[in-house]
Amino acid sequence: MFSLHVDTGREWRGGQIQVMHTVLGLRALGERAALVAHPDGELLRRMAEGLDLIPLAPTHEVDLSAAWRLSRVIKQLKPGIVHAHDPHAVAMAATALSIASPPGTRFVAARRLELRMARNSFSRWKYGLVDCFIASSKAIRERLVHEGIPSGKITVVNEGVDVDRIERLPAANVHAEFYLPTHAPIVGNVAALIPHKGHQYLIDAAARVVKQVPDARFVIVGAGDAREALEHQIRHLHLERHVFLAGYRVDAIELIKGFDVFAMSSVTEGMGTPIVDAMAAGKAAVATAVGGIPEVVVDGVTGYLVPPRDPAALASRIVELLKNRSLRERMGHAAFDRARERFTVAKMVDGTAAVYKSLATGTVSRAAAD
Repeated sequence: MFSLHVDTGREWRGGQIQVMHTVLGLRALGERAALVAHPDGELLRRMAEGLDLIPLAPTHEVDLSAAWRLSRVIKQLKPGIVHAHDPHAVAMAATALSIASPPGTRFVAARRLELRMARNSFSRWKYGLVDCFIASSKAIRERLVHEGIPSGKITVVNEGVDVDRIERLPAANVHAEFYLPTHAPIVGNVAALIPHKGHQYLIDAAARVVKQVPDARFVIVGAGDAREALEHQIRHLHLERHVFLAGYRVDAIELIKGFDVFAMSSVTEGMGTPIVDAMAAGKAAVATAVGGIPEVVVDGVTGYLVPPRDPAALASRIVELLKNRSLRERMGHAAFDRARERFTVAKMVDGTAAVYKSLATGTVSRAAAD
């Protein structure tokens, strides 16, 4: 089925990676998939070699000019599915479809964050037009139901990573990259530096860890507005030699492969795809038991789950793994097997294609990934 995908993000984060995997994966299945993306965004740049690319993004949530232009695209292409991948994309697509909606076109909205929906009338209107929500975890489905979305309009399709590619990539020499002591154990994190990722709790945990494992180093990969506050916290705790903010890195996966332990300190999380990246890299993870993370990490098998906002619990499990190489290697092997079994791009694309098919036949599955 011909699908038109809409993403308005300018940055390159997990959502844009999933959009790229979805579009390319559907094309690999022989389906036509067009993409509307930010003209100056990283997603459009990385997709520049493909066909059916439309540079278009709203300047704000209610951008009638952008919606009108999208309506012209929809009228011309006549896709069977319009799939919006972020809240502003939902707004633009909903408005465009209210202007011009070809017969039989169905409206799909991706939901990747376990956050509350806005309560205003425009939000209720735009989400009311959606035929099916694709939630990336059961936790997000539960949140949508709590927000008043009928459960019959929600399907769970887990996000996926390219396990084969990650397996093939070489591990970065993290010690050389950041001038770390040769034998220092490395705890790594990959996440945007934004409040709900909870980096302040990871840094507090680092202060506890280095008291028991003095050589331990923490490498946090990601960019965001919280960087200045985190730098201040690192200085205040005298962790300048132990905690490094690496910024945005194109080699994030290679760095993950060079970590000894992966840590995730989020206070809310839709699914936690960087954890799946770490699992595919064969790394044990210590992560907070929030959102969809408990659906990814099997506590005591592929890693450990700890309460959110609890640096002591986070530190305790990190120390346990750093001091027990055989344990973290055993968990890393189990994590890799789980990633390959449950969280591949192929499974995500197949699940998405199944949603499209069920919409066309009027038999939407409530939870494709259950």
